[in-house]
Amino acid sequence: MPQKIISISTRGQGLYEFTAEAASFVRANGAAEGLLTVFVRHTSCSLLIQENADPDVRTDLDAFFRRLVPPASDPSMRWIVHTTEGPDDMPAHIKAALTQVSLGIPVVGGRLALGTWQGIYLFEHRDRPHRREIVLHLSG
Repeated sequence: MPQKIISISTRGQGLYEFTAEAASFVRANGAAEGLLTVFVRHTSCSLLIQENADPDVRTDLDAFFRRLVPPASDPSMRWIVHTTEGPDDMPAHIKAALTQVSLGIPVVGGRLALGTWQGIYLFEHRDRPHRREIVLHLSG
């Protein structure tokens, strides 16, 4: 079962596409049929499969989650106890809990079975830059 860890450097909150890296991993391992499991090794970011054609989708998703879960410094978030890592940390954990840290993507005919406009994204929930590790595991 082939595995690989890829790193993504983020510049702050937002969506970072890594579809090409995942597809390259599948091609390099010659799997005709199977399942690619994608797992992020962090608790303040998450994974999404989302449209990759119009960048406005990423902008709107990021804005929605910022409104849904504001930073701990926002008066509506005074109930937060965990603040030692900054005002964006606990909100980042909440956003990660609302999304997902693992994805399963079928491999059909040697390719990821993504739809025409679908891409695989790391969804960074912290304000400052981070280096995120993602595990790719191919079975089948």
